[in-house]
Amino acid sequence: MTTLTPDAPQAERATRTYPAYSRGLLARLLLNREAAVIVALVVVFLYALGNVQYFDGPLTVYNLLKEYAPILLMALPMTLIIITGEIDLSVASTLGASAAVTGVLVVEHDLSVPVAALVAIGVGALLGALNGFFVAYVGLPSLAVTIGSLALYRGLAEGLIQDKRVSGFPGELRSWPTDRIGDTQYPNVVLVIVVLAVLFGLLLHFTSFGRSVFEVGLSDEAARFSGVDVARTKLILFTLSGAVAALAGVYVALKSNSVATDTGSGFELKVIAGVLLGGVSIFGGRGALHGVIAGVLLIAVLNSALQLDGQGSEVIQIIIGLLLVGSVIASNFLPRIRALLPRRAVTPEVTTKTPDTGDHTRKVAQ
Repeated sequence: MTTLTPDAPQAERATRTYPAYSRGLLARLLLNREAAVIVALVVVFLYALGNVQYFDGPLTVYNLLKEYAPILLMALPMTLIIITGEIDLSVASTLGASAAVTGVLVVEHDLSVPVAALVAIGVGALLGALNGFFVAYVGLPSLAVTIGSLALYRGLAEGLIQDKRVSGFPGELRSWPTDRIGDTQYPNVVLVIVVLAVLFGLLLHFTSFGRSVFEVGLSDEAARFSGVDVARTKLILFTLSGAVAALAGVYVALKSNSVATDTGSGFELKVIAGVLLGGVSIFGGRGALHGVIAGVLLIAVLNSALQLDGQGSEVIQIIIGLLLVGSVIASNFLPRIRALLPRRAVTPEVTTKTPDTGDHTRKVAQ
């Protein structure tokens, strides 16, 4: 702690500040990308309610959540992976392979749906672990690894199904994920999403493992010197990504009552778009799970509203693409805006020593 005397130079008595607390609580809560995405979601939703025909119908929220449930599921572990500075482009192919495993086991081998689902989730975890092994222990770039496994796992699904479509799941369990919760407009799969979102949120923001995820994203080397097992962290994250993608594959298979070779094709782009739109830095080291959930829901609301408004798929893709690019550009301006705001000086207590009174503690004068 700094020791000052009455005769110390003025420079030594300069006020010390702590940048992390130099802005007010309201500014810290509102001037960030997550808050901006949540505000955008509310504005777009309210605008669609008042201006898009049929958007306020009883089936709108139900269909929106039912269709985007697999995207929400896969976005949860993808958030942690991108925060570490890596990426997983194979999630949709893992979903397709796991859906194919579920369909083959249930329809062709008469396994029960719960047993087939557990096997499929295990297969998905293994596929994710394979990605994680090459990234974490072999040292290959995740972009190259998951581009390769994207094609490999899609080929696995095609090998299992061939050129036919597997259909005919048992009705007693097939409809549960899409059945409504009581008299609400929310499908049962929302319960699964909420539970996993809470678990991943606690893991990322309230555990030492979550702190290590951010440390790895900021600097692999610094994380190693801090005692973080970087390779194990990445392996766990890719394994979780594969398992959750497989769970999403089981859901898609039951929802559609069929599995084809192209099941889930293109989902990986929606997942990554939702994660980046939700405020996660593509360079790693930054992000929050509530922003990602809002980002995925914003894409879902935009997609639903534009479809009901009669817009073609090309217009929808252009608007969502512009929104994503704009969110990335905006991330460069938020720090500049925050830098222009007045900062509060946080005055620490320091020990002073005088010849007459000895040691006592006081605050440094500003």
